[in-house]
Amino acid sequence: MLTIKDLVKVYPGPVAALQGVDLEIDKGMFGLLGPNGAGKSTFMKIVAGLLEPTSGTVYLDDVNIVEHPKLIWKDLGYLPQEFGFYPHLTGRAMLMYLLKMKGVQAPGGLRKLTDELLDRVNLTFAAKRKVKGYSGGMRQRLGIAQAIAGDPKLIIVDEPTAGLDPEERLRFYRLLAELAEKRIVLLSTHIVEDVAVLCPRFAVIREGELVAQTTPSLARQGVEGCLYEGKATSDELADLQRDYNVTQAILVEGKNRVRVYEPNGNPPSGFELITPTLEDAYLLMMKNGSLANSPAPQPLEAGGVA
Repeated sequence: MLTIKDLVKVYPGPVAALQGVDLEIDKGMFGLLGPNGAGKSTFMKIVAGLLEPTSGTVYLDDVNIVEHPKLIWKDLGYLPQEFGFYPHLTGRAMLMYLLKMKGVQAPGGLRKLTDELLDRVNLTFAAKRKVKGYSGGMRQRLGIAQAIAGDPKLIIVDEPTAGLDPEERLRFYRLLAELAEKRIVLLSTHIVEDVAVLCPRFAVIREGELVAQTTPSLARQGVEGCLYEGKATSDELADLQRDYNVTQAILVEGKNRVRVYEPNGNPPSGFELITPTLEDAYLLMMKNGSLANSPAPQPLEAGGVA
């Protein structure tokens, strides 16, 4: 169990990056969803024992990460948002170097473990290829290979799918889902699809504060029966944004398709009720905080899906 209580981080300025974050995270995949600059990376670095908070506590089981960060590192796999590689090294040489730096012990030797890890992340075919020739997805899989070495209890991945093409993203989803079967995987992202695909539970963070903790299905339920869509000209869009809670205005074939949140059942003329997506719910949570008609999440068994 990962337990975070009243976590605060204030940078000089002052800039409040985190403002009293409370979370309890059990085994499985947990998403932290929010825009760039919301405090996600600061949160991840503190949980990883790499940054000291201004106040608050972080425990992994009975280990106090804030007071004894080094005790967590043997049980931690970490893939930060910006992970540096030596481009002139081969994938195998790069991974073996990272394992040595982490102090990973392998009964059969580091070379054997390196090859096993490369096989697990589907990079055996590129083991002898220089890292500078790797695609973005291949680099991310190499980063995950070093993160899972030593069978950690906790894996932290910070914006892991940003910049990946759709095919690489799907490969990465499957790998992360597999890893979450036996441990806590904490996923930080600004991409709603990441959470929709992977996370039975997630929290939304905005300007350093948690504005919601829920599940994808409950978040969608919170918007059910309240979301309408219709066409609008540019002039009409300005009026709609003044008079209604507009969640999205999307160009489809050069025309504005506008979505409005209208819980009172009085949509603009010509607008029709639609089935909401997780993105709709997320945008409303970012704008308004927790959804007023969203039921509270019920306890799940580890790895369960609501």
